[in-house]
Amino acid sequence: MQKMNPILLDVDTGIDDSVAILYALNALNIRVEGICTGFGNTDVGQATDNTLRLIKLANPDYDIPVAPGAAGPLQRRWSGPVVHVHGNNGIGNAELPASSQQPLQQSAADFIVRKANEQPGEITLVTLGRLTNLALALEKDPSIGTKIKKVVMMGGTVAAPGNVTPVCEANFHGDPEAAARVLKSDLPLTIVGLDVTMKTRLTARHLELLARNAGPDKRELIAYLQTALSYYFNYYTQVNDFIGACPLHDPLALLVAVDPSLVKMQTLKADIECEGRFTAGMVVTDQRTHPSIGRDVQVCLEVDSERAVNKLVAAFL
Repeated sequence: MQKMNPILLDVDTGIDDSVAILYALNALNIRVEGICTGFGNTDVGQATDNTLRLIKLANPDYDIPVAPGAAGPLQRRWSGPVVHVHGNNGIGNAELPASSQQPLQQSAADFIVRKANEQPGEITLVTLGRLTNLALALEKDPSIGTKIKKVVMMGGTVAAPGNVTPVCEANFHGDPEAAARVLKSDLPLTIVGLDVTMKTRLTARHLELLARNAGPDKRELIAYLQTALSYYFNYYTQVNDFIGACPLHDPLALLVAVDPSLVKMQTLKADIECEGRFTAGMVVTDQRTHPSIGRDVQVCLEVDSERAVNKLVAAFL
């Protein structure tokens, strides 16, 4: 019998978030304890609606609460949805049936605090968007830093180029102060950044395999993936010269949370730069002989990309 991993997701439900959510709801070794939503790829209202529709599409055999969270960064002005990346509705303009499920009245920050206190030492929090909800949760109850089993964050980059500035990744750049607050907490942190996500790519060939081999109960889900990911493929053709492929940013973070053997990690002292036109949100690692800046963080630097993608695809067959 497979060990069940209790996972709490924090998302800004765009295309790659949606793939991660659907994987979590189809993987036999994951139980989703709840999903928190926020701004980023789209606004928090759209992210919440997308999340509820995806839960309906996946049709899990248990209830998954959805807690809406932050509508903008801690201190900065939000620049708005990235329509050119994720479409007008955040999920590549794919149309999914509306859900009758209602989101919680409780905020995402309050929900994180509640789950950490209800299940101390058990919950793995996987953040796929800005770290605003988690920063607010830490402000409300700093003790959750020792109660959450681990936090696996899709964000940042150490050696790879950034995707919004030459050195910054979108999630950390989108709320640098929140990222800095999280890195100053007691939480056990793992960074799954562009160093590994850009090397882990889903291709049109994978989608063709799913279309040929998925069972009848997965047909609507596969049709959704084909529509949403075609939008994502087009974006990555324009900006990275990928042909019929996209990186698995958010899904890889979830995969690593459950199976750390997919990556090689290094413990580095790290902090977040909050200043500068090009550097706000940059992960600064102190790699000197005697490092003193920042705190110890697990940073993913290498990935078995083929095994990671195969694991993802297999969950949909």
